[in-house]
Amino acid sequence: MKFLAITLIVHNDERSTTERFREVVDNAVLAEELGFDGFGVGERHERPFISSSPPVVLSHIAARTSRIRLFTAVTTLSLLDPVRAYEDYATLDHLSGGRLELIIGKGNGAAQAQLFHVTPDDQWERNREGYELFRRLWREDKVTWEGRFRPSLTDAETWPRPLQRPIRVWHGSATSKESVDLAAFYGDPLFSANVTNPIEPYAELIAYYRERWAAYGHDPADALVGAGTAGYYAARTSQEAIETYRPIFEARIALFRKVGVDPVFHTLEDAVERSSILVGSPQQIVDKVLRYHERFGHEVMHLHADADGLTSAQHRAALELFQSEIAPVLRKEIPSRPFPEVTV
Repeated sequence: MKFLAITLIVHNDERSTTERFREVVDNAVLAEELGFDGFGVGERHERPFISSSPPVVLSHIAARTSRIRLFTAVTTLSLLDPVRAYEDYATLDHLSGGRLELIIGKGNGAAQAQLFHVTPDDQWERNREGYELFRRLWREDKVTWEGRFRPSLTDAETWPRPLQRPIRVWHGSATSKESVDLAAFYGDPLFSANVTNPIEPYAELIAYYRERWAAYGHDPADALVGAGTAGYYAARTSQEAIETYRPIFEARIALFRKVGVDPVFHTLEDAVERSSILVGSPQQIVDKVLRYHERFGHEVMHLHADADGLTSAQHRAALELFQSEIAPVLRKEIPSRPFPEVTV
């Protein structure tokens, strides 16, 4: 199994925006130091996030790191001009030495849809059309194309041409069968959000992905799945982990209620039992990931990159414990395919 650390760059405390960005970059450097396989930056265009420009943040991370894979989580193609998105990410592909992988999705959030004049009725179609054009731009030196949501192209050339030919693109999915079907159609990997709900709806989407994958004529053995987690904190004993993480979980529940969202899991004990949150001893976390793997068959998993209410020392200690006692077991128990290699 491979492990990513991902941030949406939530910013809702008293630190400056500059300090928060520096923390994100420092966390990416730490993730590489500790042995994580990838670091991801989400894309959101509304409060409380400041992740509106993943390629800029990832470019800075690329300059501070040398080995770790760089992910978007997710690139919201429904909101973007695919030509401009191509230019940004092809440039980043070179600057990172071919370490870039994209996770795309239609995104969510009413405010950002309003900002870009995207509606629930056309958001999915924008995502599909944007990806189809983006995919062609990455692969073809000249593109002639016509669609609904941007001006047509005639023998269009886009520069720079990318380093990775092609790049691997994952499709992020939380609830959408359309996104899952698009991934299966093109033979692309799927990344299940696996954050908000119990395991069942995510397992159903992954099963649908594998079904559609085979229906489109792909070898079932080639299907590739990743999955997220709703939070992480490990300590030597489950009692210590629960005691430390409880105030963090309760603060999250209070924030949900403040903004009018009814949480799916009302207690930490319920979340540990039924959600993807990983809180407990190393052995408890290994056992839980293996149970999820039985349903998902996933080879890649993400943890939150941010301290998320932990102190810096607690955050680092938990990540070190993950890499020393949890990751080695999971890497042995769950084989995973290597990341694409690029000769620069």
